[in-house]
Amino acid sequence: MTETRRIETRRILLDGVAVSVERDGDRLVAGDGRTVGVDEAVHLPPVEPTKIIAVHLNYRSRVTEFGTRLPAAPTYFQKPTTALNAHGSAVVRPEGCRWLNYEGEIAIVIGRTCRNVSPKDAGDYIAGYTVANDYGLHDFRDTDAGSMLRVKGSDTLCPLGPGLVEGWDFRGQTLRTFVNGEVRQEGNTDEMEWDMHYLVADIARTITLRPGDVLLSGTPANSRTVYPGDVVEVEVEGLGRLTNHIVSGPTAIRDDVGAQPTESDEVLSTAMGGDWPKRGK
Repeated sequence: MTETRRIETRRILLDGVAVSVERDGDRLVAGDGRTVGVDEAVHLPPVEPTKIIAVHLNYRSRVTEFGTRLPAAPTYFQKPTTALNAHGSAVVRPEGCRWLNYEGEIAIVIGRTCRNVSPKDAGDYIAGYTVANDYGLHDFRDTDAGSMLRVKGSDTLCPLGPGLVEGWDFRGQTLRTFVNGEVRQEGNTDEMEWDMHYLVADIARTITLRPGDVLLSGTPANSRTVYPGDVVEVEVEGLGRLTNHIVSGPTAIRDDVGAQPTESDEVLSTAMGGDWPKRGK
């Protein structure tokens, strides 16, 4: 049986222009032969999706942590493409908000137009996989319950990268999230109730998936709050390590329009998990 060749491609700024490159060891090689070191490159998101769709709960450790049960079938929310961010870039916590959480994940990237396919055939429509961090701004959890629009869709809250990897087997792979060099989150893809092929087939029943579209496949337990100055890294076996740093936004959330950030028990319990001091105790 022929082993699938593993290929990693990235999008970077090369002499001021967005260029697709292929990784060759510690060098990134453009189609015209120009090269740049992996650590010196200015990265862009590795894909340009028309949509970003994320599953709510999928990892069993996360379900246990919440003390809940999985639904009979996966449920989803959508992040706008303006939330896209890249390896090495800043994730912005708006001034006036406090509860920004990491969620280390694996992103599925669609390779060709996909509609009404079976789970057994869904893999044929996947271009590859990349590392993701599905940040959540839980200050808006009370007002965006259900939609998760601002919670998960605010600017910079969807870093992807560093590269798109083809020929990667998602089974039995370890995911870890580090904050300032310390492991804060660890899980294995075998925890997933619904695998990558199932998620693609489920969404494609009613929604046409285009090349470059992204599906976020869920996070394990121990999503926690991070703060300006923190460095957050998500590492997935065979996919690489996505690194970002947290900064505070220069302007406060406007208070002359819309619902304001809140700090309810729901916000605290989601942001801090088992670490939050329950009120009244």
